Amino acid sequence: MAPRAARRRTKLWRIQGFDGLTKIYESHVPLAQLSDERVRALLMTLVARAGLTYDEIVEAYSLKRRNTRRPSIANTLLKVQRDGLRSRFTCGKNPFFVASIVEKEGL
Repeated sequence: MAPRAARRRTKLWRIQGFDGLTKIYESHVPLAQLSDERVRALLMTLVARAGLTYDEIVEAYSLKRRNTRRPSIANTLLKVQRDGLRSRFTCGKNPFFVASIVEKEGL
């Protein structure tokens, strides 16, 4: 028998969206096509598109005021959080989106 050819593993970004426990979106993108910075921007865009009002988007981009008596309109609805040292990012509250690196075996 001929030896099996080595299987090639491809790294991908797995991007998933959830509304509560219900998955509302899933996509896989080759790792080389999205930098960490672009993944963060993509998650923010998906969250904004999936469930924020225009005002919530404006408020998410507003600067939070410190040491002032006037209330700030800023919110954290588009804040992207990194899960430890791994490249796993989350954004949003509900709906929310997650991007993580996965491996896919190919021939």
